[in-house]
Amino acid sequence: MALKQQQQLKQQQRLSPQQILTIRMLELPALEIEERIKNELEENPVLEEGNDYPDEQDPDYNTEENPADSQDLNEDLSLGDYINDDDIPDYKLTEISNKEERKESVLFNNEQSLSDYLLQQLQLNELSEKEVEIGEYIIGNIDNDGYLRREMSAIADDIAFQSGEEISEKELTDVLKTIQQLDPPGIGARNLQECLILQLKKRKETKDTGPAIEILSNYFEEFTRKHYNKIQKLLGIDEEQMKAAIHEIISLNPKPGSNWDDSMITVMNRITPDFIVETTNGEIILTLNNRGIPALRINREYSDMLKDYTGNKANQTSEMRDAVLFVKQKLDAAQGFIDAVRQRQETLQRTMEAIILLQEDFFLTGDESKLKPMILKDVAERTGYDISTISRVGNSKYVQTNFGIYPLKFFFSESTQTESGETISTRKIKQIIKEEMDAENKKKPVTDEELTAILNTKGYLIARRTVAKYREQLGIPVARMRKEV
Repeated sequence: MALKQQQQLKQQQRLSPQQILTIRMLELPALEIEERIKNELEENPVLEEGNDYPDEQDPDYNTEENPADSQDLNEDLSLGDYINDDDIPDYKLTEISNKEERKESVLFNNEQSLSDYLLQQLQLNELSEKEVEIGEYIIGNIDNDGYLRREMSAIADDIAFQSGEEISEKELTDVLKTIQQLDPPGIGARNLQECLILQLKKRKETKDTGPAIEILSNYFEEFTRKHYNKIQKLLGIDEEQMKAAIHEIISLNPKPGSNWDDSMITVMNRITPDFIVETTNGEIILTLNNRGIPALRINREYSDMLKDYTGNKANQTSEMRDAVLFVKQKLDAAQGFIDAVRQRQETLQRTMEAIILLQEDFFLTGDESKLKPMILKDVAERTGYDISTISRVGNSKYVQTNFGIYPLKFFFSESTQTESGETISTRKIKQIIKEEMDAENKKKPVTDEELTAILNTKGYLIARRTVAKYREQLGIPVARMRKEV
């Protein structure tokens, strides 16, 4: 085939650097925006904390030299128009059902890491220098949950590669057994079964400990499948003994290392609300949480320096031209950053105002049953923003109310119709499902088919597969897994 040249004309829309910056700033939650501003202040000498200079409001202030200053911050960027379809997330956000996620997290206050805690205990054991080195390497491979999930052969190969000394798997196993005797109980286990057995063996022995260890040692698969009647017959114990042994097991911690974490991760995981909504005497007051967001401005010395340089072009040397270019780049970057922060605050404000208008009954009463069906499109239509912009606002943001702290996604839900044609939120369906399961006979849990029949009787036209989907969203396992003795 002969090669040939041809021209093709096509239209493409691309994001400008300023729009990319605005998008990224919009996605950041409260803690991360604080960190982002702090880093920008450190990296850009032109940017500083403080309100605008008073004389910038003077009629003689030249906005032509600062076009970003005159930008209308209320203008909708229509960010979604510049984004590919693949980049747009699912519009129909589902609620977060776990109520604990709505409250401010209670964190384990421990500045010492799990590895440091284990190494400190390891030094108290009578071990040779070689065994201590092996122990340190094993501890370094224990994950945040407290498990050693690497194969012993792989650890032995790593030690041999690093130190040039061959280590047998028996030597590794002997040191691992020592580590498994450390606190917290269950640490260094290679799987859940071993983790639970280790914890039981460290507990004060009772009449229920023996059957519990036997269940985990010999009938672990049956236990995970909740075949309690079968286990009871195989052990030859009565129902009360079986219940006591199961209670002993379920009181154990499946993640013994979960109380420890790196300090930075701990700080980032703390929930800081982005919005504060207070209700007083029937009036709803919205406030943005700007506690860690300082006022920003351009450093006057640098802007004056640029004016002096540009006003003396005839006498500029190459070094001066390089300085002019540097200062101008920093000034543009600083002004662009200030505009992005202002645009973020404006977008957050308008979006939350729209959500409050749509969910006014909830913010006045705190009654979850009064939450109306609401999807991203509803908020987008009220604010004039694109749907993808609303999605970015709703991601990783929290609102503090008189009734607790909620993720912004909590207020979004789909709608369904009753037999009479009334439109209701799917949250109502989920509430009924949860109530039915809370009241069920644990020896004979309610199946999805039975739940479907109950809902249909109440006038909610819903299919079994939809009931199963809502049950999974609530984090509730199937009937077989909820069965108790």
